[in-house]
Amino acid sequence: MFTDLYQKLIEKKEKLSLVGLGYVGMPIAVAFAKKIDVIGFDLNEKKIELYKNGVDPTKEVGNDAIRNTAVEFTADETKLREAKFHIVAVPTPVNVDHTPDLTPVEGASRILGRNLTKGSVVVFESTVYPGVTEDVCVPILEAESGMKCGVDFKIGYSPERINPGDKVHRLETIKKIVSGMDEETLECVAKVYELVVDAGVHRAESIKVAEAAKVIENSQRDINIAFMNELSIIFNKMGIDTKSVLEAAGTKWNFLPFYPGLVGGHCIGVDPYYLTYKAEMLGYHSQIILAGRRINDDMGKYVAENVVKHLIAAEKPVRGANVAILGFTFKEDCPDTRNTKVIDIYNELKEYGITPVIADPVADAEEAQRLYGIRFVGTEEIHGMDAVVIAVAHEQFRTFTEAGIAAMFGEGQKVLLDLKGMLDRKIYEAAGYAYWRL
Repeated sequence: MFTDLYQKLIEKKEKLSLVGLGYVGMPIAVAFAKKIDVIGFDLNEKKIELYKNGVDPTKEVGNDAIRNTAVEFTADETKLREAKFHIVAVPTPVNVDHTPDLTPVEGASRILGRNLTKGSVVVFESTVYPGVTEDVCVPILEAESGMKCGVDFKIGYSPERINPGDKVHRLETIKKIVSGMDEETLECVAKVYELVVDAGVHRAESIKVAEAAKVIENSQRDINIAFMNELSIIFNKMGIDTKSVLEAAGTKWNFLPFYPGLVGGHCIGVDPYYLTYKAEMLGYHSQIILAGRRINDDMGKYVAENVVKHLIAAEKPVRGANVAILGFTFKEDCPDTRNTKVIDIYNELKEYGITPVIADPVADAEEAQRLYGIRFVGTEEIHGMDAVVIAVAHEQFRTFTEAGIAAMFGEGQKVLLDLKGMLDRKIYEAAGYAYWRL
């Protein structure tokens, strides 16, 4: 029943479904549709209409690819009954108290469960702590379908490695971890993914190993960035430029190229909490991982404090100061504003009586309005500022000239915070700016 599923997929006798068509799911659906029949399902009817009209709101593959893809986009969950190989790629956020929010993956499991047919293979891509696939998702699938896992359907896990906005490291070029509940499932999952992943697959020895590998990938990055952020705080107190220090240290062959910055998004700032949550359940309180999280979660507040300190040093009143923030997304050249840490800068400045204006030509403006109640202005509308914070390293911001930035300011000393160090520090300091960066 399961051994010939791969063959039936490539012969187009069976279909593959993708549950969740966001930054992760949609590129996977488009890639598979070049080789096999694909049903792309998402609850968001508005998003489905955009895809049907050839619009890519994520900007991950582009409008042309969406227009030309053979993916059958649908918000009708019963269409999932036509597929036998299912990939679940829904977000796994955290709650306000940093505990895992499994609501999306549980909801997707319920939808899929009630539309599951015998002989199906279900692969989860959502980032979870070890055990979720087998201990949380499988019982839901069984309850909703009335079928038995291992007999009527099989499960696997293949953690997503999509890097939003990255045009080099794509689904096809990043080695894919695959796992299955048994050897038969593992081989089927591996062969299906090999259809689209040119870089090949790594067969993990169990589902839990694959789940754990995913959470530590991003935890490692989080800890390294936290170290850089801590160094930035220390070096700023010493009056040393952190970027210059890292450039000097980077000349050693084994020095790792990490940089300070705001850590938002759905992976690096979230996944470590999944690991520490599971560790707490087992009676172990994380030390290094949570220390890194605390540092990174406080960086927005730290930036805001430095805006205020520089305004005072420039002899400008803090309350009611005119401040602009350039960039609002969680990372450069990506429209996604969910879990952005720029909002922390905004909220902290409001505590000081400052309501910043925000410009972001890349961000999803409708999403920012819905999630944060924030309306963007155009960069050309920014004038008379006391301080400007360049928060996100969008490619469009790299074209700014000193004259263009100067036009954003009003009277008095220009306070410029270039968080990612995009600009030439010496030029701005020579022009009399109070220039600061992480």
